[in-house]
Amino acid sequence: MSRLLAIDWGSSSLRGALIDDAGAVLEQRSAPKGMLTVDAGGFDGVFEATFGDWMDVPGTRCLMAGMVGSRQGWVEAPYRPCPAGLDDYAGSLQRVGDRSSRGRDIAIVPGATCEHDGMPDVMRGEEIKIVGVLDLLGTGDARIVSPGTHSKWCRVEGGRLIAFSTAMSGEFYALLSRHSILAHSVSDDADDALDEAAFDSGVERAFAGRGLLQNAFSVRTFALFERMPAAARASYLSGLVIGEELRGRDLEGTGAVALVGADALTARFARALASRGVVSRSFGDEAAWRGLWCIDRRRCELEGTR
Repeated sequence: MSRLLAIDWGSSSLRGALIDDAGAVLEQRSAPKGMLTVDAGGFDGVFEATFGDWMDVPGTRCLMAGMVGSRQGWVEAPYRPCPAGLDDYAGSLQRVGDRSSRGRDIAIVPGATCEHDGMPDVMRGEEIKIVGVLDLLGTGDARIVSPGTHSKWCRVEGGRLIAFSTAMSGEFYALLSRHSILAHSVSDDADDALDEAAFDSGVERAFAGRGLLQNAFSVRTFALFERMPAAARASYLSGLVIGEELRGRDLEGTGAVALVGADALTARFARALASRGVVSRSFGDEAAWRGLWCIDRRRCELEGTR
């Protein structure tokens, strides 16, 4: 029996899926054991505690992606320069080797890097989602957006990631809502409950062109003069931030966009894009698992082990 343990190990969370040889997900697990919570030298112990029983079954190999391959991670997996695609990732896997106390068959997918306007950019973890989305869509050409703490806007042609750019939208929302004067006006309990009208208002205000630095202060003044209910302000701020992200993009003639990420966040981006006439299709965890499975399958083909 041959099967893959696919792992997305990010900064704040650890997620894994057991996948059979045909690409079907058999089981999934997650733990609040992101890279930032693991002490130096502790990755092997966390891995064994979380997935050791799965790896004990003969014929199980593991492929990981995300911040686990960063300089502060388990083993550094150097970035692949764009253009980069399936063969580039499968042919550049970083083996964990003697960092695994039990000699497990574990490898890490490299991230990707590109440069635009004289600025280098990087991603770790999104590259597997791009591979997965392409396979699920059955295409080699797409515009893919991965919303999140650091949103990635990606252009893919001929099955290869040509270029991408990062927007720190999620991080700016967190900073504004929790660590600025706006924290007194935004309720933490409202983060997950979308007020559609308030969100839409934020998006429209962002596109009015005054910029986030000015628009953000309206969250406080709307609260001060009781012109917006407390429960709506988080959605309004979310609309301002996401709208600002979209305002900086050339959306004319974009065609369909593939969104990949958490359901609640992709739903907000889909709504904001629709307000600008852009059609989108959303993907969740299945994109990451499919991408790792595709890379593993290609790795086996290149190595002649399947």
